[in-house]
Amino acid sequence: MAISPHGLSSSPSFLIPSCAAPFSTSPSLEAAAKGKGGPQLKRGQLPGSGPPGRGVKSLRIKKKVVVKSGRPPAPGERKALRKRIVLSNTNALEVKGMEDLDKETMVDHNSRCQTLGLPGPVVDQLRAVEAFKTTQGWGMFRRPGMLMRNESIEIGKILQSIDTEDKGRTVRKVFTGNMGNGKSMMMLQSMAMAFVRGWIVISIPEGQDLTIGHTEYSPLPNTKPPQYVQKTYTAQFLSQIFKANQPILSTLRLSQKHDLPIPLQSNISLDRLADLGARDPDIAWPVFEALWAELTALTTVQHNRPPLLLALDGLSHAMRVTAYRAADSSFIHAHDLVLIRHFLTYLSGTKTLPNGGAILAATSGSNNPSTPSLTLALRQQEARAAGNTDIPQASPFETIDQRVMDSLKNVEVSRLKGLSREEARGLMEYYAASGVLRQTVNEQLISEKWTLAGGGIVGELERSTVRMSL
Repeated sequence: MAISPHGLSSSPSFLIPSCAAPFSTSPSLEAAAKGKGGPQLKRGQLPGSGPPGRGVKSLRIKKKVVVKSGRPPAPGERKALRKRIVLSNTNALEVKGMEDLDKETMVDHNSRCQTLGLPGPVVDQLRAVEAFKTTQGWGMFRRPGMLMRNESIEIGKILQSIDTEDKGRTVRKVFTGNMGNGKSMMMLQSMAMAFVRGWIVISIPEGQDLTIGHTEYSPLPNTKPPQYVQKTYTAQFLSQIFKANQPILSTLRLSQKHDLPIPLQSNISLDRLADLGARDPDIAWPVFEALWAELTALTTVQHNRPPLLLALDGLSHAMRVTAYRAADSSFIHAHDLVLIRHFLTYLSGTKTLPNGGAILAATSGSNNPSTPSLTLALRQQEARAAGNTDIPQASPFETIDQRVMDSLKNVEVSRLKGLSREEARGLMEYYAASGVLRQTVNEQLISEKWTLAGGGIVGELERSTVRMSL
């Protein structure tokens, strides 16, 4: 109500704002709207809302400093740990009455379905050629042993015949089959038998190590079409040959003259020759050629030359293009790498071993790149060996590599299948004797585990009887 000279009035009055204002440190709305005393505000925006201005930190979080207490792994330490092989378990029981592998037991039919122990020197030689795989359960038993299958006895008889009756014979065989059927184990057994018989064993443990682009390579001079040498890998390869075959190579002497970048004594031993090449990658390939020429020289009265066993695991990687590139940026075929080309020259039958021997290869079920040409070539060889007139032909939707087909025309294919029930019984009795299988081995248990293992697949049988129980 307003007071007028005539009295009270009922009309509303105009309220005059007070000059006093409450204390505040923030800019007023009017000043904010005019851009004075603070950042520009949009229509309807209140002070203090919205993202912070440029260069202004709204939240400060103190980062926790990670203190590294241990040393970093040395070069190659992680790879060595990943590839570490344990061949003994002191907690496992020692199998009483287990015979060792020797020249008699490897061909004795009574050894079938039995587990034979590997002698100590042979174990060291197999470790040198990297025959043991990390996927195999060696660390669960007291000492390494191997089950003698029908194929094992057959390989033992072939090696015996080359030593006695068919001297100078060259056997070419490829092991294939589904994953877990024991292809790598069959390669190990073949190399173990060769070591026991005093043969020279030269093995490429993994074909992928030569093809996935992890080693240095360079073109080999005066080769047309161009071939490529991997010097560092060749030096390691010679070191492997030296360690695995030193007891035999130390008894063999140089018998020919070779044009090498380094001077050689006229009577140097072959183990010393391999060691010289292993020490220097630049001369590794010429030294390997000289060593191979000595090993494949004809046996004379003065210079004895034992049979040879060449082995390659992971054949699929050697039957395709590699991760390496040529000078024109095209991918290099695996057959243009000198080490693989050298092996395939003997696997294909282009060259033979003058003093006899065996060239063995195995495919892989777990690490198996797509190689239609290899699959077709093996199927054709199996059909020819069985006497079938209907030979498998190439699919019109697949590209076939003729170089691969030519390299496998003269090989014998051995397709490994599951164990028989008798062989499964022998293997499970070995598990029980070692203390890793705590059940009574009877017909019911054998039938159950054999069936669950897909008809005796070795890898599945080991998984269902030993690994699952542990």
